[in-house]
This record gives sequence, C-alpha cells and structure tokens, in this order.
Amino acid sequence: MIALDKDTFQNEVLEGEGYVLVDFWSESCEPCKAFMPSMIELADQYEANMKFCKLDTTKARRLAISQKILGLPTVALYKDGQKIEERTKDEVTKENIEEMIKKYL
Repeated sequence: MIALDKDTFQNEVLEGEGYVLVDFWSESCEPCKAFMPSMIELADQYEANMKFCKLDTTKARRLAISQKILGLPTVALYKDGQKIEERTKDEVTKENIEEMIKKYL
C-alpha cells in the first residue's frame, strides 16, 4: 500500500491510470486505525487489479477538503483520476469495501 501525502496525491491518484483505492485516515481516528488491518488484507488480495493507497488527512487537510472528505474513515475509489464511489464512517467495513472493489473488477 502506498502512503500518500499532499505532494504525491496528484501523481498517484488524480493522474493515475485505472483503479486507485484511497483510504483517508488519521492517527487520531480510532475507527480508522481499527480498519487498517482489513485494508491491508484487501490490498494483499486485490493489488494485482488496482492500486491501494492511504492518506493521513491530518497532514493534508486542504487536500482532503478538496476531495470532499468530510468524515473519517473514508475509502474512495478513483478510476483514471475521477472519484467514482466512496464509503464513509459506519459504511467502512471489510465487507462493504470488498463489495465496492468487486463491482468494478
């Protein structure tokens, strides 16, 4: 999984080709940290089909706001630089994220 920051987000996600899944999280977000092992499992399982990234929003607040990330955790799926779907807060479960991934594979 690629750890993004405000300098690499543009290149890796907005200019990326194909599918890119981004986990927007924060060190102070307990649900985010609890979900991280599931996200790593999904990345291991599906990384042949899409790129997996994570962005710590506390280090890139303006970027998170520009992507309309209004709550954490949020997992967003991009295709060719455009956000096509996202799950946020209570919707961020391993089952829901895997369902979102499978819909586009």
